[in-house]
Amino acid sequence: MTRNTDTGDESGDAVTDGGVAEERGGSGFSPIDALNERFGSDFVESSQFWLPPFLLVGLFVYGAIIWNLLISLTDFSGFGTPNYGDLDLEMYSRALADSGFVDAAINTFILLVGFTLVTLAIGLGLAILIDRNIRFENTFRTIYLLPMSLSFVVTAQFWAWMFNFNNGVINIVITSLGFGRVNWIGNPDIVLWAVMFALMWQFAGYAMVVFLAGLRAIPNEHYEAAKVDGASTARMYWRVIIPQLKGSTISASVVLMVFALKAFDFLYSLVGGYRPPNGSDILATKMVREAYANLNWAYASAIAITLFVMTLGIVGPYLYYQYNRGNL
Repeated sequence: MTRNTDTGDESGDAVTDGGVAEERGGSGFSPIDALNERFGSDFVESSQFWLPPFLLVGLFVYGAIIWNLLISLTDFSGFGTPNYGDLDLEMYSRALADSGFVDAAINTFILLVGFTLVTLAIGLGLAILIDRNIRFENTFRTIYLLPMSLSFVVTAQFWAWMFNFNNGVINIVITSLGFGRVNWIGNPDIVLWAVMFALMWQFAGYAMVVFLAGLRAIPNEHYEAAKVDGASTARMYWRVIIPQLKGSTISASVVLMVFALKAFDFLYSLVGGYRPPNGSDILATKMVREAYANLNWAYASAIAITLFVMTLGIVGPYLYYQYNRGNL
């Protein structure tokens, strides 16, 4: 049934809006209109800006990851050509049976957890100290953050000199106190902890800045309420302030763990080669050594995919957490 124009059209063929008719579902509603309606009014018009980088990232990042996964399923080595017609998990089985891979994985896990936890603790302590309105706050903050501005190469060279068995500053101080020299780099039982200490020195300032920003975001009323309730300073921070730093802790943890997985630069620069000292080999150094020293491309790709999965296991939950909070 159709009404006259005084009361509007009920035929469903047109929708009026201010006297202008818009056809729905007809030939005038193009795929471009559908995309704009789904993703935003300027989705197609702005494609000239976001589409080229999207394609480049898709090709050179995600495309490279997929290609690396395919290579890890072959037996590619030396200067031959990978055979993509015979894919299997042989390289992953080889990795699990390789004691060198297992040791590198254990060292990676120890470095990942130990470095992250201790760096967070040191950064939190420094942030609380600076947040207490100490004198020369800006000076101390700059001193603590300065190592973060250095590259892994510079840090490695600095600590190679500090750890030097004969002329290193640390051993000079130890011998002046009446103790014997320590082979920090050559002793496989302590070299990983020496590496971890050097990395903590570099990144403790970063954790401090993240926690300091979180502390400064807490209202003063929370401090005052804890003091009115009779809480001591230590109890106030432990029961009231630190629980509110959950977001800062998660953000700093993700960044620190990713840097721990990328410690190849530091270890390579520390010894000047693909083979770090015994006891400090991690998956990143083993991957590069298998690829460029032994030309085991498929095996190196399998180690790379293992590292990628570990990184995804760190970043994935963080992105999901941020998404649930509405930050993505």
